[in-house]
Parts: sequence; structure tokens; C-alpha cells
Amino acid sequence: MYCYRRITEDLSWVGGNDRRLSLFEGVYKVPAGVSYNSYLLTDEKTALIDTVDKAVSEVFFENVEELLKGRTLDYVVVQHMEPDHSATLQELVLRYPQVQIICNAKSAAMMKQFFSFDVDSHAVLVKEGDEISFGRHTFTFVMAPMVHWPEVMVSYDKTDKILFSADAFGCFGALNGAIFADEVDFERDYLDEARRYYTNIVGKYGMQVQALLKKASALDITMICPLHGFVWREKLELYLEKYDKWSRYEPEKRGVMIAYASIYGNTANAAEILSCNLRERGVNTVMYDVSMTEASDVVSAAFCWSHLVFAAPTYNNGIFVTMEALLHELAAHNLQNRTVALIENGSWAPVSGKQMGEILEKCKNITFMEPVCSIKSSVKAEQRELLETLAHNIAENVKES
Repeated sequence: MYCYRRITEDLSWVGGNDRRLSLFEGVYKVPAGVSYNSYLLTDEKTALIDTVDKAVSEVFFENVEELLKGRTLDYVVVQHMEPDHSATLQELVLRYPQVQIICNAKSAAMMKQFFSFDVDSHAVLVKEGDEISFGRHTFTFVMAPMVHWPEVMVSYDKTDKILFSADAFGCFGALNGAIFADEVDFERDYLDEARRYYTNIVGKYGMQVQALLKKASALDITMICPLHGFVWREKLELYLEKYDKWSRYEPEKRGVMIAYASIYGNTANAAEILSCNLRERGVNTVMYDVSMTEASDVVSAAFCWSHLVFAAPTYNNGIFVTMEALLHELAAHNLQNRTVALIENGSWAPVSGKQMGEILEKCKNITFMEPVCSIKSSVKAEQRELLETLAHNIAENVKES
């Protein structure tokens, strides 16, 4: 049975929520589910903005049929070809064979890779700045390459001043009946998931996000409709500010994230001692056991905090496996502009500190704090003194920054 939400008098959300998905993109845990957003405009011409993942195809097609009320579907705007937004496109063409597909040339090429229908006979190709009128509404199209695929574009309704932002401004989590961000306590309940979504899905492409923000700043936007998460009609500056900060790789919070790996608890003990010393000096800290915590959560936290500490034992003459994987994730997501301290452990040949540093040196504008704390098996008096010195140096640096 259909389940849609009105956004304006002639624009409706016709997507669906998936609460059974365990891994988004086969990588990221989504314990609160995820929404797949699609929007239907019922003007003189009808236009669908993107489709949805196959997981919610049944309710999606019911929503579209109910709102069309016997009318044909004239257009579908394809902004992003990733299958969670385009997997139902071929079935849509079968159901509405006269539909025209508004897309750019790169999207059309990808359609031919994904689907078997005659793309050329349906495609209406657009480029930067082109306009199409559906009656009362006129859309213009803005290219947003690598946010976060090369074919991505966003659409701007010049009439109602709505930005359809593709994967930008998205968020993990099912909508649970709400559609607008102001219907929930977004900062309390969803901001962490919004950051985790951004940092892990889009975070590598800060330069490209900055380019899109610059284009968006030239538009008079009163509402943002993303492909995941809530529609924004109030306090847009809150989310725009977050995206600007995240895409500049600037920390949101002053304090220390401590991420540690520990086999028998000794490296964890060193991390705990450091955290206690920092707290005694008035510095906020958060701690993550990287063997127990979802990597995407730690990546998100690393984008949030100004100072980072990584503590790991040496393992097979290398970095303990979960920490090594995390550090490569951070480098792959283009982490920048952070102050980093390292703690290593090793019962006979501690080398993890040097190797952790080598991975993080690949990131831009990383400042390493001294001293590097080297532990052999467990914390003794001399290592406690090193940890206290490191805590002092970090605390002073946090206050200066």
C-alpha cells in the first residue's frame, strides 16, 4: 500500500525506507536503516526526480501510481546513476514507455552499461545551466562531478527555489514517518549519522564538494531535497555550515579522539592513562577500541575532533590488523589538517609507531606531537612519565589551537 508525504502542493516524497539493510554499499552498518528518496512533481507535465533501490521498489511504484491518478509520467530526472537511486529505472521505462529521461551525457553512457532498454530514444541530454519547463516549474541543472560519482548533477527548481541535491546533504537512518529535518531533533539524534554519512561516502571529495557549495551559494535556496535523509526547509545554514567545514577538513570540536587497538589490554591501559591525564588538564576526550567499533564511526570522529591519538601494538612486525585497516581508511578518505600523537607497544621489537606515522604522512597537513610513547609489554613508571608529558603537550596545543 502506498505511503508518501507531501512536500509542497505539487511536490511529493515517493521514496521508501529500508530497516532490514545491514550494510550500506556492502560496507557501512546502518542499524537505524536508510531512506531512499524520490520526488514526484505533478505540474502540467509530471516529473520524477530519481528512482530508488530495488529493496523499496514495491512501495515506490505504488506511490507514483497513486499520485499520478491515471496521468502518464512525462519525465524522470536522473541525477545519479548509483544503483540505490537508479536500479528501478528500467522497470519505470517498462511501466511508462513514453517517459523521457532528463540526464547528462555521462549518465546516459552509464545507463547503457546498467540497462538493456533503448537509452537514446528516451534521453533528453542536459548540460550545465540548461533549463526545462514542466509548466509552472522551471528546472535548471548544475553539474556536480565526483560528489561522489563523475556523472552526478543536481537540479534547481527556480519557481519554488528547491535544490534537489542528489547524494549531497544526505544522512543515514530511516525517516520513521518524518520527512522534514525540523520534525525531529536533528542535532541530537541525527547529526552523528549525517557526519558518518558524509565522511565515509563523500569525504574523500572535499574539493569537489567545495565547488558545488560555491555554485549553490549563487542560488536562492529555500529547501534542500537530498536522496537520503531529511528534507531541509528550516535552518539550512546549519547543514550548509557543516558541509563547508567537513569539506575543508576543518575540525568541528576542540579535543582529542583516542583510537586504540589492544590484544591483552596493555595498550588499552596506556590509552586510558593518557585520556585520564588529558581530562585532568581540562581537555575533552573520546575513546574507541578499533577492534570493537565500526570503522566508519572512527572515521567520522576523526573528521570531528581537532587532535587524534592512535595507539597500537606491533603485530607480526607490523601494525595490529584492525588499526592498520583503520589508518588506511583514514588516508583513503583524505583526512587532513589534524594534530596526531602515536603510542606503540611491542614485547621485543616495537615498530608500530613508525609504521603508523608512515601511513598518516600521506595525509595533508598532519602535525605529529612528541614524544612518541613506546611501550614494551606494559606501562611502567618511565612510560607513565612519557604519557604525562604527551598529555601536557597535547593539552597545551589544544588550548593554543
